[in-house]
Amino acid sequence: MMFDLSNKTIVITGAGSGIGKAIATTLAAQNAFVHILDLDEAAGIAAMEAIHSIGGQCRSSIADVSDLDKIKQVLEEIESESPIDILINNAGIGHVGTAENTTPEFFDRIYNINVRGYYHTIHALLPYLIKRSKGNIINLASVAGTVGISERFAYSVSKGAVLSMTRSVAKDFIKQGIRCNSISPGRVHTPFVDGYIAKNYPGKEEEIFAQLAKTQPIGRMGEPKEIASLALYLCSDESAFVTGTDFPIDGGFIKLNS
Repeated sequence: MMFDLSNKTIVITGAGSGIGKAIATTLAAQNAFVHILDLDEAAGIAAMEAIHSIGGQCRSSIADVSDLDKIKQVLEEIESESPIDILINNAGIGHVGTAENTTPEFFDRIYNINVRGYYHTIHALLPYLIKRSKGNIINLASVAGTVGISERFAYSVSKGAVLSMTRSVAKDFIKQGIRCNSISPGRVHTPFVDGYIAKNYPGKEEEIFAQLAKTQPIGRMGEPKEIASLALYLCSDESAFVTGTDFPIDGGFIKLNS
């Protein structure tokens, strides 16, 4: 069966909701054993239970990706039970602001989660992957990292760093049998988007949603399951010849707006 992930152990950060949850569910449906790492314990448990309800194998752990010692501890515990085959860095936060009005404190927060968080998991896992001479790392980036998004200064900077991190890891460890790729979604309809609109545009939810959807040339937002399908390909042996590459999945946003 194509895209079969039997006997693969996969760690996904920030998989308690949104894109991360969709990826975890999709991979578990293809027979992977999925480890959800999320700071929100309740969300992680709910996602785990949803996967169990469809017969998937899953475990959830509390993890703050900005805490390197905690990440090392969690990954060591998982490794002691089953070697980790694939790491998917997905945990991240957004922010609205320009270089003028973004505070140093929030810039640091974005960096600590969106950039250092990815570094922490990669840094902690690499010794295991190098020892086995194989491994697969997938980083969730964003179209913002390629073209920049208005009033998303800190977020765009962080995702640009993720793109460079992906290429660097792929180049440095290709001879050790380790692949590293990234996925750059455009705007995707997640609970985060709904919450953002409700908070900032009360009473205008439908109007603002329609405006945001139209920023993709294809005329709509993406769905988490669509991002998950691309992640499935990159996790599978069918993508064994792919490394050091970013995959935009954006309804034409980058190419048709440039």
